[in-house]
This record gives sequence, C-alpha cells and structure tokens, in this order.
Amino acid sequence: MTEPLLDIRDLTMRFGGLVALSGVGLHVSAGEVVALIGPNGAGKTTLFNCVTGIYQPTAGDIFINPPGGPRRRLNGMKTHRITAAGIARTFQNIRLFPEMTVLENVMIGRHCRTRAGVLAAILRDRDTRREEREVVERSYEILERFDLADHVNDLAKNLPYGDQRRLEIARALATEPFLLLLDEPAAGMNPKETDELEGLIRRICDEEKVSVLMIEHDMRIVMSISDRIVVLDYGQKIAEGTAAEIWENPAVIKAYLGEETL
Repeated sequence: MTEPLLDIRDLTMRFGGLVALSGVGLHVSAGEVVALIGPNGAGKTTLFNCVTGIYQPTAGDIFINPPGGPRRRLNGMKTHRITAAGIARTFQNIRLFPEMTVLENVMIGRHCRTRAGVLAAILRDRDTRREEREVVERSYEILERFDLADHVNDLAKNLPYGDQRRLEIARALATEPFLLLLDEPAAGMNPKETDELEGLIRRICDEEKVSVLMIEHDMRIVMSISDRIVVLDYGQKIAEGTAAEIWENPAVIKAYLGEETL
C-alpha cells in the first residue's frame, strides 16, 4: 500500500485551557483533493498552522512522504524548511506583496529553490545571472498557465479580486510543492470566479501533479471537487468520507449544514 503524502496522527493543539484540536487524524494521498470543513472555530486553520510550522502541536505527529523522497516528521520544523520540503499554502486573507508586480510576487515564491547566497548575489557571477534568468522564465511560465501573463508588470494591488486569489495560488506553486494547502480559496468570490477556481484546482491536481488539502465554506465547490471530505467540530473529527457520504451524515448535518435540513 502506498504511503499517503501527508499523514496526520492524533494531532492535539492546546492554548492554555482551550483545546483547539483533540486527537485529529487525517491523510492526503497522491492525486487527491481533500476538503476540510466545519463550523467557524472548529480548528481547521489551527490544523493548517500546525502542518506548516506556525504552531508546534501539543501532541501527535505530522509525517510527509514526498514523491521520491524519505519519510519525514514535520513536528518542530521551521516554516521555511517545511516549504522547502514541498508543502505550500495560501491564506484566508490574501497576503500578496501589493506594491510589487505580479511577476515579482511569483519570483519570491521561487526563492526556496534558488542556490545563490548573499555574496553571489552581490558579485553576480555567471551562475548567479543564469539562475536569475531561470527564475524569471519559470515565473513567467507559471503566470501563463494561470492566465495572468497579461498582467506581468501590473502591481498586485491593482488586480481584480479573483486574479489576486489566482496569483496567490500561482506564487505558492512557484515553490514546487507536492502538496498545496488552500485556506478558503473561494472566500469573497462571485459565482463566475468560483467556477474558474474549481477548474483551476482540478488542473493543479491533474496537470501539475500537486495534491490539495482545502479549507472551504462554499459547499457547492466542496461537494463538486473533493475526492474526500473531513469534518471537524469543536476540534474533533466527526466524519470522513465522499461527498455523498458526508451529505447524508446526520452528525455533519447537525454540526455544519444545519439542523433545519434534517
């Protein structure tokens, strides 16, 4: 049996007397889109923060099995090392560099894949200049695939909202991840933008060969695109399954979809 790319076991996160996560386990396998849903305060973003090194879990283990690489335990690793190991994320609130161009924002994502140090950047030897050209070329290629190449020299702050969301995902993919964590990517989008996002996520999986773990409140996109859905409530996992299984689960209906739907 193939090991999952992400393997979370008995994850617990306490903040003083508050238990934000309690014994949560989940996994993401190659080629999957897994949605993480639940009411506000259920612990979804806390889980993301544990996976990406922002929080050190109180208990439990987080393992990754990168394609072609050794199994690694993420607990205690710094955020930048986790990014370099192949996990990228976006945030619920867009965190672009607004005064930088679209191209520059994506180039920043390439930083963890460059080799030149401070001295090389100052001296600008042949290898450093070649690497700089490669960063620009690779970043432009990503923008082309995301239909953002026409905005290459625009300031990020001047993009329409939906394009800013796509740019943030493009910057995350510039780190060359095997797993992409999306925190409410459809937040604030209109129906047309949400439809385009759905197609983009599927393309990321199918063409870029990047698996996705996604927090999302838009149940239409969750039910449409997810291979599996994991449901949290008050920091505990209450359900896991396909869209059909989750839709019919009484505990999920009560906790998330609303008792009136029963």
